[in-house]
Amino acid sequence: MTTGRDPSFVDRVSRQGEEALGKLAEELIGNPIVSGAVSRALEAREKAVQAQEAALGALNIPSAADVERVTRRLRSVSQRLESIEDTLDRLEERLAKPAPKPRAAAKKS
Repeated sequence: MTTGRDPSFVDRVSRQGEEALGKLAEELIGNPIVSGAVSRALEAREKAVQAQEAALGALNIPSAADVERVTRRLRSVSQRLESIEDTLDRLEERLAKPAPKPRAAAKKS
């Protein structure tokens, strides 16, 4: 008895399994009862999300979208602050350097 499998046999079984799953998926998608159920489930999910956001708002608790919006805004403010700090550092460096000596005025004859 051999312990190794014939690669062509494994490939053939794998391909047949993929084809069977593909046909099943196509039939399920084409079935109006299944597609209607999926559609209603997605609509129910959306309504649940809206109800959750409304409940959180009524309790004055931020939603995940609110937290994400504040997080993005905070990152933006942080980046702007870093830019201002960099500009101030460059300005301090320029001010710390000694001023160039004025050129001697041309002698009058």
